Amino acid sequence: MSGRSTPASWARRKSRAQVARTSAWMRGAWGNSDHDDAARLIHTALDAGINLIDTADQYSGGEAEEIVGKAVRDRRDDVVLATTGHFPVRFKDEDPNRQGNSRRWLTKAVDDSLRRLGTDRIDLYQVHRPDPSTDIDETLSVLSDLVRAGKLMAIGTSDFPAEQLVEAQWTADRRSHIPFRTEQPPYSVFVRGNEADVLPTAQKYGLGVLTWSPLNSGWLTGRFRRGEPIETNLFRQAVAHKFDLDLPGNQRKLDAVERLSALADEAGISLTHLALAFASTHPGVTSVILGARTVEQLTDQLAASEVQLDDEILDRIDEIVAPGVTLNPADFDYRRPALTDSEQRRRPAHHR
Repeated sequence: MSGRSTPASWARRKSRAQVARTSAWMRGAWGNSDHDDAARLIHTALDAGINLIDTADQYSGGEAEEIVGKAVRDRRDDVVLATTGHFPVRFKDEDPNRQGNSRRWLTKAVDDSLRRLGTDRIDLYQVHRPDPSTDIDETLSVLSDLVRAGKLMAIGTSDFPAEQLVEAQWTADRRSHIPFRTEQPPYSVFVRGNEADVLPTAQKYGLGVLTWSPLNSGWLTGRFRRGEPIETNLFRQAVAHKFDLDLPGNQRKLDAVERLSALADEAGISLTHLALAFASTHPGVTSVILGARTVEQLTDQLAASEVQLDDEILDRIDEIVAPGVTLNPADFDYRRPALTDSEQRRRPAHHR
């Protein structure tokens, strides 16, 4: 952490910090809409020593924030409340003025999140994705104003490439903006690409790192095995690329699951605990966001905070999935426009 205090550091109550999202992603219309059940899950997390709850305005069209707000209302001062903005709140809303990282949209998005969460401040507000159509100077400017207004306590990013993290730090310094304090990247045994750039960059600039999907959407629980079909649900339909067994990357996952399961058995722990312990071992990781959907899952995942992997086990994991390798590149939810927009790779016809 380079001596810098960040919201991520507030979550450290145990030797191995674990942060719970308490299934905010799958609460509401996108998953379990039982608000009372969600509250029980969040209260179980808080009683266990968790003190950061992470959600997003987009989840379930804003309903997830409402669920979290109700659940923490009587314990607000005990919680580091984190949410994100960037995407349209209404799924597939194509209006360009209702998404992105512009001053206009983020000002409205923050006020709407405050209302849904039922609070007067957001402890950590994260920009959910980069916005190629908005200069980072504008984004940092509006977020700095919102911090100075007392609506936000600190700001961070999610899925920002290393070079954009650097640009944001330099821009904040040169333009006297409040800098981003955290980054939230995907990181797991199966998604190790960020080891090459994002994690070292975060360490260099003292950013807290809250990693998401440490179980790779359930792959690292051993739920999906070779020769067995993957049951389809709404979530898996929405991110079909992560479960399509015709993709070579997902075939590589099936092979790795078998080898990792054998390693976990040999070590006397579950594959889930092996995966969670791995994610928290990297020195650049501050906290691991858990995505438990039930109290039973949460209780089991919290027990992983007591697991420490020795060098021999970590070396054998490296043999199964090499450092810096992501088995299925589609598991990175954000792809740079230079790769997705063909016009950015081709000179205009009249210049050819």
